[in-house]
Amino acid sequence: MMSFPRGSQTQKIRHPIGTRKGPLEVPPPTEDWPKDDEEDNVLVDPDEELDSLPQPYRMINKLVNLLFDQSWEIIEERNALRETESSQIQPTVFPPLGEIQLNKMPNCMAVSQDYVFIGGAKGFAIYNIYNAKQIYAWEKLKVDVTSIWATDLGNEILIAPVDEMGVIRLFYFYKEGLYLVKAINEVDDTSKQTTCIKMEVSQGGDFAAFLLQGAGDIWLDVYKLPKETWLKKVENPQLTSNPKKKVRQLQLNTLGLTSADQLEMDTNACFKGDIKLSLPVYIMKIKPPKPVTGTTFKSPLEVFAKIKDCYGLGSGQNHFIKDSQWEQQAEIFQASYKKYLDGEWEEEPLSTATFYFLLPSCLFAMPTEVKGPTGMTCVLGIHWTRSHNFFLYSLNRTLKDKADPEGVWPCAAPIAVSQLSCSSSYLLLACEDGVLTLWDLAKGFPLGIAALPQGCFCQSIHFLKYFLVHKGQNMYPEGPVKSQMKCVVLCTDASLHLLEASGTQGPTISVLVERPVKHLDKTICAVAPVPALPGMVLIFSKNGSVCLMDVAKREIICAFAPPGAFPLEVPWKPMFAVSPDHPCFLLRGDYSHETESTDDAGIQYSVFYFNFEACPLLENISKNCTIPQRDLDNMAFLQALPLEKRCERFLQKSYRKLEKNPEKEQAPEKEQEPWARLQRYSLLLQRQSFKK
Repeated sequence: MMSFPRGSQTQKIRHPIGTRKGPLEVPPPTEDWPKDDEEDNVLVDPDEELDSLPQPYRMINKLVNLLFDQSWEIIEERNALRETESSQIQPTVFPPLGEIQLNKMPNCMAVSQDYVFIGGAKGFAIYNIYNAKQIYAWEKLKVDVTSIWATDLGNEILIAPVDEMGVIRLFYFYKEGLYLVKAINEVDDTSKQTTCIKMEVSQGGDFAAFLLQGAGDIWLDVYKLPKETWLKKVENPQLTSNPKKKVRQLQLNTLGLTSADQLEMDTNACFKGDIKLSLPVYIMKIKPPKPVTGTTFKSPLEVFAKIKDCYGLGSGQNHFIKDSQWEQQAEIFQASYKKYLDGEWEEEPLSTATFYFLLPSCLFAMPTEVKGPTGMTCVLGIHWTRSHNFFLYSLNRTLKDKADPEGVWPCAAPIAVSQLSCSSSYLLLACEDGVLTLWDLAKGFPLGIAALPQGCFCQSIHFLKYFLVHKGQNMYPEGPVKSQMKCVVLCTDASLHLLEASGTQGPTISVLVERPVKHLDKTICAVAPVPALPGMVLIFSKNGSVCLMDVAKREIICAFAPPGAFPLEVPWKPMFAVSPDHPCFLLRGDYSHETESTDDAGIQYSVFYFNFEACPLLENISKNCTIPQRDLDNMAFLQALPLEKRCERFLQKSYRKLEKNPEKEQAPEKEQEPWARLQRYSLLLQRQSFKK
């Protein structure tokens, strides 16, 4: 304390500084007490008789005391947190099984079938997922690849890298051959170059859509892919590739666990540029909906005449609202919310789109005159930023046809996030007001509507393959499951929720991870489902930790981490890829040899390979993750069966109970007739189900 004693002076009653709360502020200056007020002063403690310091020392004294009190509170809070964490059971941390060392910085990564595609400087490279051996490196660009997509087409893989200029190229990968199909948006005049923001390929690879941006405009280009022609071309090539071409290879690193079958796949691939594949067929261009303006129609009859076959009904484009009515509504709105609207407004960013390819269902069927395989994609669904509507466009058209939507699903609020399940059976729309609408596309009706907790808004949606808890373990049921779904929702406040829905019950939403309040380093940055492990998701946190969570038990099973010298380059935006076909995932980690060096020569780039089956805690889960049909027939899992199956089980169980009743022999024959009919009907249902 910066003060000196004076025995003749008393002190006024003041609260101790340690009990004061609030932000650190500069206290107001105080005047020296006049001698006339000495009689009114109360002596609290003779030992605390301290004389008031002159300014500015009195103010410095208060600030020092306040800083000391606040620092002490922080120290106590950290000690309590350290004690709490030490008392908790920390999850087991598993190291990577292998490592892919790179001499250039990887920018993006994708996994499909047995291959890993890593985009970086001047192109991309293909690696075998089993042993990390590089199969081929396509490096023919002058700029880097910033993003890459890989789509499984069965025996083939469609690869789509995007470079720094925004040019997207389509590659066709079949067996050991890599073929360039087309550079979708490449032009000779760089001033007219457009940028590809995202792309999607339909299930089965019949269609592809590319979201392009340029010259202050944005639009969606839709193509039909001649994959049957491609397959015939590569299986019976008219021209043979040049055998003198050599493939450049990088230093290889083995993962250690390989088998004879996997080693047979280590054949090097080659780029077959002399084989020209058929180009995709351009069928449609979709632009954002125009802003709603005043009508040009003179009568309601003209409005109805404009709408043909109800196409576009609900989009708000064809209406009978005049400009004067819009202006009057705008004036009322401005007057009502003037205090909130005053001030500078930033220019709204350019609208973007989210789009999906949908399979035939009760909501949209393929025309009878169209010839195609069963289950072929027939509709494109799309919603734009700040739009209330989800538009549906038929893919059975040519470029000459007008690109008008065949259907519109309006929502009460603008659609913020949406997601389509891997099976294309469920669609979840999350609006800006926190309301989630789940559609069962196969049945043609919504499974229900759920609302996130107040203050929570959807950031991303991740569908889980439907699972059941059998004998304390998450397992996938055999056969298809209808009108049953589960998904996790990551909110903007970093809280994680589980959404469950059933055809006979309303959707339920529960909290998996609460919003971090004190420990912001545990903020969730990304979530990724693990198809090989039922009910498991990977959680990436801001502090660089990677944990595996069981959503059924709501607990962390284990954690994964690269070696200590290889931290995540950007923990809040990790670069990773989870294999949809194998129990593994890949994660990027970088090691800097020189802390002050910014040159790539002082940094070792690595992609680490984590195998779930190599973890003792997960080995049995990944190998035994399916419920046998005999166990699925039990009453405990009736909710996973179709309605006809449930009725059949109920009737069979009722008949078995009647047979076990010893008094049944005394019952009249007339009472046995209904049960005999039920037995015959049950057997009939069973035979019909076998035929299906």
